[in-house]
Amino acid sequence: MAREVDQRLVILDIDEKSLGEIGRWPWNRRLMAELTDKLFDRYGVAVLGFDVVWAERDPSSGVAVLDRIARDVPAFQAAYARLRPELDFDARFAASMKNRPVVLGYYFNFDAGAVKANALPSPVLAKGTFDGRRAFFPATFGYTGNLPVLLESAAGAGHINPVTDFDGVLRRVPLVIEYEGQYYESLSMAVVRALLATQTGKPPEIVIGPDNAAQLEWLRIGALEVPVDETAAALIPYRPRGAFRYVSLADVIKDRVAPELLKNKIAILGTTAPTLQDMRATPVAEVFPGVEVHANMIAGILDQEVRKQPLYVIGVEVALLIIGGIVFAFLVPRLSALWATIATALGIALVAAFNLMVWNYGLVLPLAASVLVAATIYVMNMAYGYFVESRSKRQIIGLFGAYAPPEHVAQMTRNPAKYDMQPKSAELTILFADVRGFTGISEGLTPDALREYINEYLTEMSVIIRNRFRGTLDKYIGDAIMAFWGAPLDDPQHARNAVLAALAMHRQCAPLNARFAQRGWPALKIGVGVNSGTVRVGDMGSRLRRAYTAMGDAVNVASRLEGRTKAYGVGILVGEATRSRVQDVVFREIDRVKVKGKDEAITIYEPLGLEGEIPQDELHLWSEVLHAYRARDWDAADMSLGHLLAMNPGCGLYGIYLQKVQDKRRNPPPSDWDGVTVFDDK
Repeated sequence: MAREVDQRLVILDIDEKSLGEIGRWPWNRRLMAELTDKLFDRYGVAVLGFDVVWAERDPSSGVAVLDRIARDVPAFQAAYARLRPELDFDARFAASMKNRPVVLGYYFNFDAGAVKANALPSPVLAKGTFDGRRAFFPATFGYTGNLPVLLESAAGAGHINPVTDFDGVLRRVPLVIEYEGQYYESLSMAVVRALLATQTGKPPEIVIGPDNAAQLEWLRIGALEVPVDETAAALIPYRPRGAFRYVSLADVIKDRVAPELLKNKIAILGTTAPTLQDMRATPVAEVFPGVEVHANMIAGILDQEVRKQPLYVIGVEVALLIIGGIVFAFLVPRLSALWATIATALGIALVAAFNLMVWNYGLVLPLAASVLVAATIYVMNMAYGYFVESRSKRQIIGLFGAYAPPEHVAQMTRNPAKYDMQPKSAELTILFADVRGFTGISEGLTPDALREYINEYLTEMSVIIRNRFRGTLDKYIGDAIMAFWGAPLDDPQHARNAVLAALAMHRQCAPLNARFAQRGWPALKIGVGVNSGTVRVGDMGSRLRRAYTAMGDAVNVASRLEGRTKAYGVGILVGEATRSRVQDVVFREIDRVKVKGKDEAITIYEPLGLEGEIPQDELHLWSEVLHAYRARDWDAADMSLGHLLAMNPGCGLYGIYLQKVQDKRRNPPPSDWDGVTVFDDK
């Protein structure tokens, strides 16, 4: 749409401001006569068009009452005869229009039995004009015209009837309407003809075309050609709101407008006041002033911007439908759902782009049918694929829906044959998490509060495991959580995702405890154990109850590590199998231990965070502590631990090792001691 303000047209607005200053509408004709004189004499407008119908006489001067008095009082008649012309406001208004390019508005009625009020202007096209052409005009049954005295003085008049489409939107204006076999022009065309008459001295004739053709395609006004459809209606070349200058009539009447603002302009008098109910639904705005519709049509005719829709566009549309339909029918069934969607969207975009291209060349090509064909072929193929493939998907949902997370199940349904519930060996990473001191917490809360407490905790942790790091929630064991990564879907990063999930769970405790504190609930601390290894995973259980779970030595070690977190004063412990599979996380070695049920010692670690986020000074000093401790250099270990406690007094690990060093100093280990800590309990 053209965005600049059109300098040729001005809308004289009967707005709320005018109603407030001048009074309710309609105003008396004496004022309208003065306004008309002022617009031409003071402001010098080129043409004045009224988007108003003057259908009733103006009784405001009281002339009807005075006429009766004059008939009854002979002595009053002579004086009244001299005074009466000044009191006939309709005549004064008519006189102000005389010999000036003023165009009045009126309207036709399409309802059977409609009234025929006042007078119609002379038709612009005679009977038989459209004989032999493919032209259809809606039946009209009545009209409401202007007072004859006004119509006789005006330079012309045009109807203000719009064409409202089935969706209630105004897109077209009938440039001519048939009534009793004769044809009457629209207000916009009458204003254009009046403007051309000021330049040539005579209103131009209206010619229909093309010559010797069965289809009506355009109307010509002088040198201006306006494309129309078979009903002689033209598409309105809309501009956005603000493309035409509005001037309040109150400002014109009270001389608050600079004359150059209106000089040589086409002035259209209409209303935007909501109480006068001349608002329309249009493609560019749901509430659009009717007077601006006429302004758009006038500007479009003068600029030759009205789009055309010749007969051959039907052939173009049919060709597009056939070619596009064949291409889509062949292509879409051979593509996956994603690529079919992309292809359909691209096809619709190409059709729309082609439509826009021909629009920019002034042609109107129907768009809906082509889009509907593409969308219908796509929907039918998607529906076929859904009904055919839904059976296998329902089978996989039936198998895994009760065990695996929904997002895993959704991914498995894309290839149902690849998955089953049979136990298998797989390399997984297992995580156990438990609330420390939960017995004491539960004793301090009411049953309802305890339920909310544990539910909120389990929800927060489960969201981290499942939603953020795509782990499989195995089970809840009271306040404990068991989860694993690597099944039922393969996860090459299973160890890393488990470690990052453990770190995120610990970070989440802070905001969770803040919410608990607001309710007067005790804070929680959790211990997390993580370990990797080859285990058996699948559908296991009894005939009464089964579950998709993991079993094996690596699972047991993960559980033991969770239990040892309190013994070392840390929140997370990770087995060496997990540590060796994660490269971009900083760990510190905690100890070498033998847990119950294991003969071989394993090295355990605490993850601290991603590389680049953790300072190294404290880690180097801790490495010296471990080296001195295993070398039985109790003094060096003691000194380094003292430095560490000064650096980080809140770290429970340092205090525990300080106690261990003191115990070893008092009770030296045997000569074959290898630095391994043995735990006899779980």
